[in-house]
Amino acid sequence: MALNVLFIGGTGQISYPCVERAVGEGHRVSVYNRGLRGDPLPAGVTSITGELGSAAYADLAKANYDVVCQFIAFTPDQIARDIEVFAGHCGQYIFISSASVYEKPACHYVITEKTPAINPYWPYSQAKIACEELLMASKGLAWTIVRPSHTVRTGLPIMMGDSDVMARRMLDGEPTIVAGDGHTPWTLTRSVDFAVPFVGLFGKQAALNEIFHITSDRAHIWDDIQKAVARLLGVEAKIVHVPTDTLIKYNPDWIGPLVGDKAWTAIFDNSKVKRVAGDFTCAENLEEILAEPIMHLKRRLSKNRPPKGELDALIDRICAAQGALG
Repeated sequence: MALNVLFIGGTGQISYPCVERAVGEGHRVSVYNRGLRGDPLPAGVTSITGELGSAAYADLAKANYDVVCQFIAFTPDQIARDIEVFAGHCGQYIFISSASVYEKPACHYVITEKTPAINPYWPYSQAKIACEELLMASKGLAWTIVRPSHTVRTGLPIMMGDSDVMARRMLDGEPTIVAGDGHTPWTLTRSVDFAVPFVGLFGKQAALNEIFHITSDRAHIWDDIQKAVARLLGVEAKIVHVPTDTLIKYNPDWIGPLVGDKAWTAIFDNSKVKRVAGDFTCAENLEEILAEPIMHLKRRLSKNRPPKGELDALIDRICAAQGALG
């Protein structure tokens, strides 16, 4: 059945393939954003330009969409406004949260939706948890919470810092850092694979007032991920392993991305979303997973190769200190 669907966002890392998938499934799709992104919207998509807090945003409720997909809300005040706007005016409100909300470290090696949402290390995750709590306490809004893990399309998967700088360092034969011993399993999911079950949740009664994560069933260790990136760039990775505790002393801003996320094992059980949205498969080979991010990286580097800067100096300093330990 064709549904009237609104994407708030719609041109981002994860949302763009979801828009494509929704159109391909025959839904009537509108996209509300600032109109600043470069990718052209698929044919037939209605583009609505505006800001989250504008009067035009409040007017979206008048359309009484069957499904509203919120991709660009990150704070409780934004969710509070959405509850005010869309309660009673949409059939299903889908909030894109984050799998980083799950407790660190997890008490079980496989993460399910029953794993507690407790992250004392990363303000980004704490804000997402607060958003989820507001939705769960709301009245008159049928919500679905979706928690993506590390989902790739345009950006390369790295543990911290700027991915384009790290890629440029690889190309220049310079070392890059992996936190810990490089053997921590980490799950990567292509955005195009995420889109299939995401759209499969549209209009499903069993999805209402429920939480789902959507990820690949396969994990890769961080060393293999970084080696695959280098291999696809035609170079050899020069990995320096540095303890997480040491890294965050050099740069406290890395506490969130590392201690609050990527320093821990991330393996997910996707049986819940498969029961509701239908079975799905994700690319498992790293070359296939990384093909699109590498393509986008090469396009960016051909136009703007990032110069050496403070991040390079910090990485060089850390690598030199670690190397001095023998």
